[in-house]
Amino acid sequence: MQQDPNKKTVLDPFGTSIIADYERLYKEFGIEPFKPFLSKVPNPSLYMRRGVVFGHRDFKRILNAMKKHEEFAVLSGIKPSGEFHLGTLMTAKEIIYFQQRGAQTFYCIADIESYEDNKVPFEKSEKIAVDNVADLLALGLDPKHAYIYRQSKESHVKDLAIVFGRAATLATMKAIYGERNIGLYLAALIQAGDILLPQLEEFGGPKPTVIPVGVDQDPHIRFTRDLAQIFYKKYGFILPSSTYHKLMKGLDGSPKMSKRLMNYFTLHDKPEVIAQRISNAFTGGRATIKEQRELGGVPEICPVYEVCMFHFVEDDEEIIKVYNDCKTGKLLCGEHKKQTIDIVTKFIKEHQRKKKQFIDKAKEILNVE
Repeated sequence: MQQDPNKKTVLDPFGTSIIADYERLYKEFGIEPFKPFLSKVPNPSLYMRRGVVFGHRDFKRILNAMKKHEEFAVLSGIKPSGEFHLGTLMTAKEIIYFQQRGAQTFYCIADIESYEDNKVPFEKSEKIAVDNVADLLALGLDPKHAYIYRQSKESHVKDLAIVFGRAATLATMKAIYGERNIGLYLAALIQAGDILLPQLEEFGGPKPTVIPVGVDQDPHIRFTRDLAQIFYKKYGFILPSSTYHKLMKGLDGSPKMSKRLMNYFTLHDKPEVIAQRISNAFTGGRATIKEQRELGGVPEICPVYEVCMFHFVEDDEEIIKVYNDCKTGKLLCGEHKKQTIDIVTKFIKEHQRKKKQFIDKAKEILNVE
């Protein structure tokens, strides 16, 4: 697929991000490529190995801590506005990866942002959050070694937001986020509090902290790094590090998953619903079987291939084989969709079985009756 070189790159955590070419992000936003680190990371994650994690800020700090078995932290979270989908699955797996490598682990339920951005009342987001945390635990996060919290109940992040507000002018907020309602600016200040929470004395003091996120969240990272510098004398903050993963396409081939278009599936959907959406998905196939046999498919634009490559085919050799078989015309789209449906629905059934067992634990963690 040809990229439009004149198309402006937009990274908007509260709206629609436009990324014509990930390579341009290095120059336009100062994001550094992750690939040079790959050979140095002990047991790199699937996302790292496959280039899904493509960029970072100050990851060297985290790598050094991992290699020397020194203290470091990981923080990310979820906006409780709906079910776990493939984007939140990616972030969850990244957090679990760092936890398993010794990171002090923090998981934020961004219910204030959900209220300000999605108009989800707190009483509703509380119920959604229970479901989200049960998903997280079913995926393998160890709750005994994690701090899971709701923004609205965590006084430290709200206190930090008040302090940080002294250094944030209206002009600054407009420059970073565009013209928004004051509630979203408040949510951004609170998110800065989330990112720096692991470095407070109550949690062991300053330490390298990595924030694994989709690249559309980079404005929050840049804003928080500026605040960390401004308030260094008061708190001794170490600039937070970050890793950036690519954004997944919608199953209809559009650049991003969308609730409005329903071009994705969640971990809560029934297997038969997921099967139907994959069956109806856009592909990188040719107009006819004859053409595909002769010319091969285009996996680079195929969301079905992307679903497998991002999430559901663990073996690298297997995903390489799928890619090559598609490119050479050996694998047809119908065959690959059937394979993908079998793999995904098997995972979903097992995940949903595990998740039921963690609902009570999720309620306990969030102090919800």
